[in-house]
Amino acid sequence: MRPFEIKKGIYPVRNGEISNGIYWVGAVDWTVKSFHGHTYTTQRGTTYNSYLIVDEKIALVDTVYGPFASEMIEKIKDIVPPEKIDYVIANHVETDHSGAMPALMKLCPKAKVYCTAKCKEGLYRHYYGNWDFQIVRTGDSLKLGKRTLSFLEAPMIHWPDSMFTYCPEEKLLLPNDAFGQHYATSERYNDEVDEAELMDEAAKYYGNILWPLSSLILKKIDEVVKMNIPIEMIAPSHGVIWRKDPMRIVNAYVSWARNETRKKVVVIYETMWGSTGKMARKIVEGITDAGIDVKLVDINQSDRTEVVKEMLSAKGYLIGSSTHDNDMLPALAGFLEFVKGLKPKNRIAAAFGSYGWSGGAVAGIENIIKEAGISLAMPSISFKYVPDQNEMKSCYDFGKEFALKL
Repeated sequence: MRPFEIKKGIYPVRNGEISNGIYWVGAVDWTVKSFHGHTYTTQRGTTYNSYLIVDEKIALVDTVYGPFASEMIEKIKDIVPPEKIDYVIANHVETDHSGAMPALMKLCPKAKVYCTAKCKEGLYRHYYGNWDFQIVRTGDSLKLGKRTLSFLEAPMIHWPDSMFTYCPEEKLLLPNDAFGQHYATSERYNDEVDEAELMDEAAKYYGNILWPLSSLILKKIDEVVKMNIPIEMIAPSHGVIWRKDPMRIVNAYVSWARNETRKKVVVIYETMWGSTGKMARKIVEGITDAGIDVKLVDINQSDRTEVVKEMLSAKGYLIGSSTHDNDMLPALAGFLEFVKGLKPKNRIAAAFGSYGWSGGAVAGIENIIKEAGISLAMPSISFKYVPDQNEMKSCYDFGKEFALKL
């Protein structure tokens, strides 16, 4: 018997109870428009998901971003007194998931904090709390009563401290950042929201945050599959919960991690006085006439986060720039350095551009393409000043030829 009663009817079941005795106590951040130090745009906002498990013992899995601590605590109070929390499970140290811990731990100072060794180090260095840390490793478990929590270390998905928590009795996986999306909604489940929007945000999340970790993600998914654990619900720490066909997002991760693509080209350029832009549009005409899907991007007018999402599914990239100081223009240069860090595999690319008295942009683009591990599919094209009619025809042919190489 519990020493207290859950306050039935106070907290709305629609938003709260995701399974018998397991509650979502997170927060929806409707207005946030950027993340990770403004490197990631969140036009649809985000959520910070925290899950309260009420059994003979009470566990809270992850918390929320610090500014939303009082919101999370009020939700908990509607279910149980916060001081009754026995365990706080910290799957990841990053502050959007741990920022509320200082406020929470003041209310339940005797609660034990379960986390990896790396997470303990990070939490202490963030908050300097004298908390009762319990270090866990893969295979360790915690008995709550009728339910058990099992732990699986997941280093570099996407920080060294990351881990997954699994509740076998509920077939519930709590993987923190994995399988998440920056997606603010009043609904809690994948079958309650627009499917196209959801997968768009999931792809954007993977492309911008997890893409360079693809080999590790494949290994971790393979490890989970070999454990033969049934999963009926995946509850990440951002976005909605996957309850209808949760393996859909797992299969999407496998596809993205394998760098599987479709016949699609992303043409990305930066232009100074318009010549490279003219070339880009004519190249797109050639690709279109070859029957290949294409996306045209002026990097100065585009959201970098969205561009990466488009690149995740594309087999080919065509990258162009005007020449300035014997190299490409700075916005494109910065973007390509970011792309290089994403380590895209199984892609092909080529370069194009314009110049005045001397060239250099195309050679710089080709160097970064090679450094990123992307194959150069064909020689670049570059024209002086404003391309004439014959040179514009060459741009069209360039696009068409590249499309056929897909």
